[in-house]
Amino acid sequence: MSNENVARLLLADDDPDDRLMAREALEECRVNNTLDTVEDGEELLEYLRGEGRYAENPPPTPDIILLDLNMPRMDGREALERLKSDPKLRRIPVIVLTTSQAESDIVSTYDLGVNSFITKPVTFDALVETMKTLGEYWIQIVKLPSDEVRNRHAA
Repeated sequence: MSNENVARLLLADDDPDDRLMAREALEECRVNNTLDTVEDGEELLEYLRGEGRYAENPPPTPDIILLDLNMPRMDGREALERLKSDPKLRRIPVIVLTTSQAESDIVSTYDLGVNSFITKPVTFDALVETMKTLGEYWIQIVKLPSDEVRNRHAA
């Protein structure tokens, strides 16, 4: 991670209310992060590759991607498959955060290389608790490769 215990999160979710709730839940539980958002799988890949509207000013590589499955243009499953097959992107941990509880989605996303599968909580308070737990684990406990190492080995 760029700064100790500060994570760069990227949320891919087509629902503006869900994006806002995720941002507010992260703020509420005081997870030390920056949060960028994209609206679908195509924009996710453009963001990560510095293409399209991100070409002139490519954003930094996120430490963690939060990925919804059901999105227009390119859904989360296809985006996950492309991300995990790209040597420059496959080391970024991906956490599926979706309304789906389908066993087939759980199995297929793990087969594609997802790091965690979380069903979106129904209430805001439960979402805050989920984000707090996610932050404690992925930001405070887990050791991720540094940007320098990740970029050096991905080439």
